[in-house]
Amino acid sequence: MGNNTAANVLSTIGTVLWCIQLSPQIYFLWKRKDATGFPPIFMFLWVLSGIPFGIYFITSDSYIPYQLQPQMFSILCGIAWLQSMYYPPYNTPLKRVLLYGFCYLSTSLAMQLGFGIPLKRLYKEGITWPTTVFGIIAAVFLALGLLPPYYELLKRNGRVVGINFIFLMMDSAGAIFSMAGTLVGELDVLGMIQFAVVLALEVGLYLSQAIWYIRFRVLRKEEKEEPEGASKEQAQV
Repeated sequence: MGNNTAANVLSTIGTVLWCIQLSPQIYFLWKRKDATGFPPIFMFLWVLSGIPFGIYFITSDSYIPYQLQPQMFSILCGIAWLQSMYYPPYNTPLKRVLLYGFCYLSTSLAMQLGFGIPLKRLYKEGITWPTTVFGIIAAVFLALGLLPPYYELLKRNGRVVGINFIFLMMDSAGAIFSMAGTLVGELDVLGMIQFAVVLALEVGLYLSQAIWYIRFRVLRKEEKEEPEGASKEQAQV
């Protein structure tokens, strides 16, 4: 009983964080009116992951917070995805952006209802492999979604541009709490893998930005200060 309570508390915290984690990014894009460094394919792959993600947690009778998590996650990802298409440098026409959003919502609803109801019955009967397949697909999309930002890093010598770090920290914290909830409660190996993959790739973004800062800010500042110090010593001589 105690483990179930702790698992629900931890997973609820993770869900709350994942329900609002993209809010800073959405505000960041709206404020800048520029999506440079935030490629639409990033959020598109995360939006796609929300469909199998939702099917997996609904059919596997996971904790209620886990079942709500993919829905809220998809909504925020969808908003950020539409923003990234609409703002420069991509400048997709608004009508097309809204059409893409409508097509996604229709497809997501149809697939989650179409697969969720029958797979839930099969899962209760002990046939779990179809649910596992959807969980694997979700994990793959989540991982692939974080690869385009790495391509952006390569173009900018490792500097993170266009991605809000408050969003990243909240997303990482949500993954950590969700993993903790899974460890304390009934172990969900596939869910653990999904959260761990996201966390590992986001840690890579933090490290890349830290390395860029040291290389191009700290070291360059030291290089500029050295000639000044040398010239002062020469003057004294």
